Amino acid sequence: MSTRDEREGVTPTESRREQKPPGLWANSNYRVFLVIQTLSALGDSFSYVAIPLLVLQSTGSVVQMGLVTGLTGVASIITGLFAGVIVDRFDRRRVLMTADWARCLLFALVPLVWFFATPMWLIYAVVPAAGAFMMLFRVTYVTVVPAIVEPGQITKANGHLFGTYAAASAGGPALAGFIASAFSPAAAIGFDSATFALSAIGILFVKIRSAHRTPTDTGTERASVRGEFLAGIRFLWAHPVLRPLTALLSLLTFLTYGLTDLIIFLVKEDLGHPDSTVGFVLSAGTLGTCLASFAVARVRERFGFGVSWIGAFVLCGTAVLCLGLSESVVVVGVLAAAMLFCTGIAGTCSMSLRQEVTPSHLLGRVTAAFWTTHSALGPLGAAAVTAAAAGVGVTVTCLGIGVTVVCVALAGVLTGVGKSRPGRSAVQGV
Repeated sequence: MSTRDEREGVTPTESRREQKPPGLWANSNYRVFLVIQTLSALGDSFSYVAIPLLVLQSTGSVVQMGLVTGLTGVASIITGLFAGVIVDRFDRRRVLMTADWARCLLFALVPLVWFFATPMWLIYAVVPAAGAFMMLFRVTYVTVVPAIVEPGQITKANGHLFGTYAAASAGGPALAGFIASAFSPAAAIGFDSATFALSAIGILFVKIRSAHRTPTDTGTERASVRGEFLAGIRFLWAHPVLRPLTALLSLLTFLTYGLTDLIIFLVKEDLGHPDSTVGFVLSAGTLGTCLASFAVARVRERFGFGVSWIGAFVLCGTAVLCLGLSESVVVVGVLAAAMLFCTGIAGTCSMSLRQEVTPSHLLGRVTAAFWTTHSALGPLGAAAVTAAAAGVGVTVTCLGIGVTVVCVALAGVLTGVGKSRPGRSAVQGV
């Protein structure tokens, strides 16, 4: 005997699809994943402060700070060439755990060795290697979110994850600054190592849906790493919004990649404050990300992807410009918060767009191709920005960066990014 849905020409599968999915907080996998990422973010915030402080303490050189940042970016870019292939081929939960355990062991080496000696070569080896595993983790992380939540919940889930990341990071830099002052920056890096271990263990309790693979994906595209990577590039190139978005972000990454080093150098050297103040300033900055997480879903719903993304970077460039004119550490903290608020809005919108429009079996490669392409100029940018700060000063450097960021963002109005329409779905906005 036919059911009512069958009599009306609706299959049971279609009927289930029309039912409203349970809320995010009813999803136990999502809750566990959220807790794990919050813990990991707390540890990340320690290295975010401790590594530049350790380099500055050991060398006294802002240029070497930039070199370490640049080398880490190079390692991430190289890893991005094959990270998407790994993520799309292998079990994504195991990839997350491998990346966490690797970073745990790498960062544990720093405090262990620093107890006996202070070899800078270790920093140049460990930090870029950890950056490679960070890229692998980040690519996998992006593919996991749509495999845990429902399609209509992706932007909100990303907002929550950004928010908890910011909340954990808000106190992290200040605490890291205190530990660096009381003990050493190496001790703060050791704390980060422990959080990676806990994160790896927690991932065991998260169930992740498998990616649907097509016959094409398991056939010719999987013949070589090059072919699989190019599959992600081809998807980016064919998409009317992702293509110009990648180009614009390449320029913006070049300009902004070294801003954290500039802020640390500004607070310590130009304004003459201790390590603990650096921690407070960067903690204040992370509050901007926290605010962005609460606002991003509504902003995107109201203005659409294009206006949200372009407007965020215009405001970010304005904040960088003002940073160059600031002589107060309080104002620096407020501007850092404004910058991270803007990049939080833009970053969440950008990631949600890719997750929504990319087939699951391609998401790892598309994400890796996207990040590898737009991050390629980052290391050069970090080196150029810190060299400029050493040569002409932080003020002039920030003024130049701020004006250029505004111009690049406004150029997006003429592309597919600016032509996207308001609406809940990224697909509707293309």
